[in-house]
Amino acid sequence: MRPLLALVAVTVLWGVTFVQVKDALELYPLFAFLAVRFAIASAVLAVPARTRVPGLGRDGAFAGVVLGVFLAAGYGLQTAGLERTTVSSTGFITGLYVVLTPLLALVLFRQATAPLAWVGVVVSVAGLALLSGVDAGSPLGDLLVLSSTLAQALQIVMVEHYASRYDPVALTFIEMTTAFVGFLAIAVALGDLAIPHGWTVWAALVVTGVFASALAYLIQVWAQRRISAPRIALVFSLETVWAGFFGYLLADDRLGLAGWGGCALILAGIVVAEPAAAEVLGRLAGQANRVRSCYKET
Repeated sequence: MRPLLALVAVTVLWGVTFVQVKDALELYPLFAFLAVRFAIASAVLAVPARTRVPGLGRDGAFAGVVLGVFLAAGYGLQTAGLERTTVSSTGFITGLYVVLTPLLALVLFRQATAPLAWVGVVVSVAGLALLSGVDAGSPLGDLLVLSSTLAQALQIVMVEHYASRYDPVALTFIEMTTAFVGFLAIAVALGDLAIPHGWTVWAALVVTGVFASALAYLIQVWAQRRISAPRIALVFSLETVWAGFFGYLLADDRLGLAGWGGCALILAGIVVAEPAAAEVLGRLAGQANRVRSCYKET
């Protein structure tokens, strides 16, 4: 239960930062913002990670770079798509990682998902459709956002693949640093890199860099030692719900009846999926106990 609650807390944090980031990006260039954000995240993890990184070895460092590339691709492509298509289309297409994550887990690692979990996925996607709307957007923009969704789903699946193998602090540090280097290169190439000014920008950078990046993705790596990728994707779909809630509370956004119905469906999808996931974990725990018992007897 604790990993699940920690992940829900992460989605609350991501939801509230939508308002902060939106305000900050009106004053500071996007890729420069992302570069500084992940520079802060890397700095936060640098001290605890400094003695752990050597233990990763070449394979572990490569795993961190892979996660960082998918993380940066997800952020970058989503933003590029948002510039060319509607917000509603972006929201709905991004939510499709709820579907893509179990599919990728099945294709890449033969990880089966319980039937009730698939029901939860379908219900959650229906909720995302209601919450975000399905407005017609630019085909190129929609394609870029879909590519970002694929990158986000791959990041979730690959975290599960690597989480149990490597130290979470060191792995997350490499992931954050890789994203920082990528966004720094883009910001420099665009000539957008400058020293941030003002409380609005710095507040958004500190909150997103320390809490919504360094701590949030460290929690993800830690949680995915215990929770499957499809469950992670379902819980992460709460980010859209919290974004709507805090948009209503802090930015005077109004979801309407359909929007709040979508929120309810997303929550229902998670509730439906959780018993199935718990049953799978219980079976795995039982198998592990039987293996230990056999080992002791021999």
